[in-house]
Amino acid sequence: MPSQDKDSYLVGLIGSGIGPSLSPALHEREGDRQGLRYLYRLLDIDTLGVRPEAVGDLLRTARDLGFDGLNITHPCKQHVIRHLDSLAPQAEALGAVNTVVFEEGGRAVGHNTDVTGFAASFARGLPDVPLERVVQLGAGGAGAAVAHATLTLGAEQITVVDALPERAAALADSLNRHFGDGRAAAATPDRLAELLARADGLGGLVHATPTGMAAHPGLPLPAGLLNPGLWIAEVVYRPLETELLRTARELGCATLDGGGMAVFQAVDAFRLFTGLEPDSAAMLADFAELAGAVGARK
Repeated sequence: MPSQDKDSYLVGLIGSGIGPSLSPALHEREGDRQGLRYLYRLLDIDTLGVRPEAVGDLLRTARDLGFDGLNITHPCKQHVIRHLDSLAPQAEALGAVNTVVFEEGGRAVGHNTDVTGFAASFARGLPDVPLERVVQLGAGGAGAAVAHATLTLGAEQITVVDALPERAAALADSLNRHFGDGRAAAATPDRLAELLARADGLGGLVHATPTGMAAHPGLPLPAGLLNPGLWIAEVVYRPLETELLRTARELGCATLDGGGMAVFQAVDAFRLFTGLEPDSAAMLADFAELAGAVGARK
């Protein structure tokens, strides 16, 4: 655990296309509230002109420069694992890391706050929705986290759909080992129509791919596959209203945007970096203000 005697922190975010991220402002505002000198820097692999596999070099450089920790986002959450000294149990179970803490002596320890972040957001934003049948689109690093969270929240069964069948199968196998046989299955995108029809009135769709982000606009599936008997939970938060959410709301679906997950994973990451208890209500208010300001500029 980090020392609570420290009064200054240097942290950052590694990922692709992260220029619009609200993480720096969220973390730095909370640092100000805690009376800390807290600096949050972006390490965008696109800007740096390096591939996701270079995350290990960036990790070592950050450690050498005195960073206290790093957040890790798409597409580096799985690449980073082999460069770490150890993993927290949840990150090990997921096979994905979104937070790295540099401990005394320079040991790099991987954590995953996406799971708890999504679970807290879902419980707050979609309470009491049916969870008998859940379809999840996306089996990458974020997908692994939200699938674990969804089953932890009480989903009876989740079907993971991914353009890479082997990735969906690997995640489903991992989920079944962790939660019990029959809790997860894998499917290819050509089965989405059938799966969503079966989930109508019994569950919903979790979207965990980059489609809909500012750098990857559009719908992740044909709009005609949606119906008002489904709830829709989004992981993307920039923009806060993706084309998927806008389409779903027009149909009358209950929806959850990615903002809550972004805030609650930041709450947990701040705690890991500093050892201090963040003010989650204030961070939610910060996010609403920041996201509103961004929307007003568009």
